[in-house]
Order: sequence, then C-alpha cells, then structure tokens
Amino acid sequence: MKSLRFLSVLVLTLTVCCTAEQLGAQPGNKPYRAVMGSDGVQEVNILAGNYFFRPSHIIVKVNVPVRFVVRVERGIVPHGLVLKAPEANISIDKDLSRESQTFTFTASGSGRYAFYCPKKLLLFKSHREHGMEGILEVVE
Repeated sequence: MKSLRFLSVLVLTLTVCCTAEQLGAQPGNKPYRAVMGSDGVQEVNILAGNYFFRPSHIIVKVNVPVRFVVRVERGIVPHGLVLKAPEANISIDKDLSRESQTFTFTASGSGRYAFYCPKKLLLFKSHREHGMEGILEVVE
C-alpha cells in the first residue's frame, strides 16, 4: 500500500513539473521598455510563474531609479528573484511571496544583466535551467 501511495505521489509530481515546464515557455516575449512615472521612477510590473518571468527582457535608462513590482502567479512552487550586477550597483536576492513585492534600485552602469529564479525542486533542474530567467538591459 505504501509503495502504491509513493508511486501515485511520484507520478503526480512529475506530471505537475512537466506541465509547468511546457506552460513556462512564453514565445514572442518582446523587449519591454520601462514606463517613467510622474515621480521620476521607471516602473516595471513583472509576473513570475512556472518557469517564466514576464516580461523577460526589460529595458531601463542608466542613472534613473527603477521600481520592479513583482507578482507571483498562483501555484504551489516557490520562486525567487536574483539580479546581481555589482558593476551597476544592483543587488537583489529575494524569495518571492504570494503578495506583490517591490524592489527599487538605480543602475549606475549600462549593459545587459541576467535575472533569474534560483529555486530548485528536489532532484530536478533549477528553475533557471528550465528557462526562468531574463535580461535587464540598461541603456544611456
């Protein structure tokens, strides 16, 4: 009986993971240019879901404050956000919760910087390896 229960849980887990991987593929995700708010801060609303960030290519201006508002899609899989670019004075490494979270920074150097989810489920590939990553492009 225990082996049948274990097998059922294993099949269910694999089904959820494989389905989530397929849903995470977001074709046609075009570069998104941050919107300048009346407060002078560039704002980007980001949706984090099963193996994706949307948008996954974000363009912001250098030396202008940026506000990421990150919302997590419903689901059971935890996610995080890592964006580390010390050369541009950016350092974000946070677990994402069900509530929207706001991260504010000012990129001091232009370039392309990767952001990703560092989470990993048991023996499976990390979320980043499944494609849950993106590019922050900082321009003049």
